[in-house]
Amino acid sequence: MNVCVFLSAADLDERYTRPARDFAELLGKGGHTLVWGGSDLGLMKVVADGVQEAGGRIRGISVDFLRECAREDADEMVFAADLAQRKALLLGRSDAIVVMAGGLGTLDEATDIMEQRRHGLHNKPVVLLNTAGFYSGLVLQLRRMEEEGFLPVPLEHLVFVTDDGARAIAYLEQVIATN
Repeated sequence: MNVCVFLSAADLDERYTRPARDFAELLGKGGHTLVWGGSDLGLMKVVADGVQEAGGRIRGISVDFLRECAREDADEMVFAADLAQRKALLLGRSDAIVVMAGGLGTLDEATDIMEQRRHGLHNKPVVLLNTAGFYSGLVLQLRRMEEEGFLPVPLEHLVFVTDDGARAIAYLEQVIATN
């Protein structure tokens, strides 16, 4: 399975890096390929290292203006002209999406991927990995949107929310196997 992971390139503390590393090891040991933003910095590096060290493959999709941050030992590295093209390539080369802790770019990617799913532009499973309660506020807002009629489909049709990496992978494997 090719798993796109949206996450931060920032250096974060142990409450984010340890669960990210554990998740990456599960991906690699499961024989899955990481599809990610291609950076060799911060949480992106932690996850790519973990997948590689556990025997998985890594496929980076970066943008031209971040070329100097790109990982050099990726199994594949593609450079998009801009962020919109990068998002399209990330989605196109993945079977499933996991959203981990991140900043504005990650939030943009997460909401874009859910909006595309809402419109039926893709049917790939999406997981919001709520490490250390990072996305609890967003989940609260999404539930409010659902309750007040702003989401025309149930939230669970758009995204699976969990704080457990093993549960996230089990969910993805189950959905992919039944599709």
